[in-house]
Amino acid sequence: MTRRTESHSEDATSPPARTGAPAVQANSREAAKAERRRQLLGSAKHLFARYGFRAVRLGDIGQGAGVSGPAVYRHFESKEAVLTELLVGISEYLHTGGERIIAAGGSPSQTLSDLIDFHVDFALTEPELIRIQDRDLDSLPDAERRSVRRLQRQYVTAWAGVVQSSGPELSEQEATVRVHALFGMVNSTPHLSRRLPAEVVATQLRAAARSALGVERD
Repeated sequence: MTRRTESHSEDATSPPARTGAPAVQANSREAAKAERRRQLLGSAKHLFARYGFRAVRLGDIGQGAGVSGPAVYRHFESKEAVLTELLVGISEYLHTGGERIIAAGGSPSQTLSDLIDFHVDFALTEPELIRIQDRDLDSLPDAERRSVRRLQRQYVTAWAGVVQSSGPELSEQEATVRVHALFGMVNSTPHLSRRLPAEVVATQLRAAARSALGVERD
């Protein structure tokens, strides 16, 4: 007698394999972790700017973000690591942003005008980071401090090249001096927005910067 072999293929009505759920959960956890890290950096930025790096403990940073002391170590191994992310991060942001504007290929005067807008926006939105940079840069580990200095030099050099191309003949040294003078003016002024309308401060900073460099919009 011939034995009949039955096929055991999967029934079309069988529930599909749950391949998406773990991925969704993982993405949700990563998003929550990134948000908590952002909150910790925001807390650190406020506390470092107000009290100084040396006066702030890692537990203070966690408390400001609603995180218990031990849990902070899941994100940062030390407060030096927090300071590194703040200062190296903003230096990379400025350098990358400046390079992107220059690479857009506008005329020298338009490029310089765009660079001015970019830096003024930074100074008005990140006054705490400017304060931390001025006061606590030396608290960075040596390698990270050198990285910040290198990024800053590259940012200034990029600006100086555009300044040389956009106006009267200037040597690289002369253009570099003008860029540093411009940064000094812009970076020291945003605190006025506490007492004056931010729009007024922004408009006058941009006008003063363009006047200092002899820039007119195309």
